[in-house]
Amino acid sequence: MDKRDRVRIWQGFWQLADPKIWIASTVPMLVAAALAYSDTGRFDFIWFLLSVTGVYLIETGKNAINEYVDYKSGADRNVTPENRTPFSGGKKTIVDGKLTLQEVKVIACGTMLAACAIGLFIVVYREFSVLWIGLLGVFMSIFYSVPPFKFAYTGLGELAVGITFGPLITAGMYLVLTGSIIPQVIVVSLPIGFLIANVLWINQYPDYEADKMADKKNWVVRMGREKGIKIFALLFGLAYAVFPLISLVYRNPVWLLGLLSIPVAARYVKTAGKEFGSTRKLIPANAGTVQVYQVTGLVMVIASLSNRFVSF
Repeated sequence: MDKRDRVRIWQGFWQLADPKIWIASTVPMLVAAALAYSDTGRFDFIWFLLSVTGVYLIETGKNAINEYVDYKSGADRNVTPENRTPFSGGKKTIVDGKLTLQEVKVIACGTMLAACAIGLFIVVYREFSVLWIGLLGVFMSIFYSVPPFKFAYTGLGELAVGITFGPLITAGMYLVLTGSIIPQVIVVSLPIGFLIANVLWINQYPDYEADKMADKKNWVVRMGREKGIKIFALLFGLAYAVFPLISLVYRNPVWLLGLLSIPVAARYVKTAGKEFGSTRKLIPANAGTVQVYQVTGLVMVIASLSNRFVSF
C-alpha cells in the first residue's frame, strides 16, 4: 500500500466516522454524566472516557455497516445530484471513491470489535450489569441495516434510533458511573429519544426517492412526505411534553427551560410543511432540527447539574 492509498483510507475513515454527528450520542452521555454527578457528588472521568470511546466506536461501526448495505441496495447510489445534500446519501465514502466495499467492511469489523473489547473491560472491572445494555447496543447497531431484522428497511429504524440514543445510552452511562439505574433517568432520556428520532425523520426526506427505489421502507416512504410532516411535528410535541413531568419528578423548575426552543421548532415544522417536496429548500429544517437537539441537550445538562442545588 503506497502513501496515496494510506492517505485516501485515512481520509475515508474520518468521513465515514463523521465526528460532527457524534453529538447524537454525546448529548445522552453528557446528560447521564451530569445526572450521575448531581445524584452522587462524584464523577469518574476514566470510566466516562472509556464509555465515550466505546460508544463512538460503535457509532463508527454502525456507519460503516449502513454505508455498505445502503450502497449494495442502491439507496446511496440512487440519490440524484439535485438531491445530494449534507443530509442525504449516507457518508458517501463508497459513492465518492474514498473507500472500497472491502475497506468499509474491515472498518466495520475493526471498530465493532474494539468497542466490544472496551465494553468487556468495563463489564469485568467496573460494572457487570452494563453487559446487557452493551449487548443490546451492539445488536441494534448491527441489525439496523443487516438481515434478518434490517430495522432501517422494515419501518423500525426510527424506533431503534430513538431507543438507542435515548434510554439505552443514557441509562448505560448512568449505570457505569453510579452502579445502578433509577426510573428518573429513563424519564429524562425520553426527550432525547424523541428529538434524535426526529433528526432521523426529517433527514429521510432528501433520500425519499432513492429509498423507495431501494425498497427501504422507512416510515417517511410508507406514509409519504406530506403526511410525514405530522409525525415530524408530533415528535417535537412529545419531547416538549416530557419536560414538565421531569420538572415535577425532580421538583426543579430549571427543567422547564427545555421548553424555550418551542418557537424555533415550530418554525422548522412550518418550513418542512411548505417545502417537503424540495430537497434544497428543506435544508434549513434538516439543519435546524439538529440545532434544536444540540441546544436542548445543553439545557438538559445544565438542568441535570442544577438538581443538586435547586428544589421546590
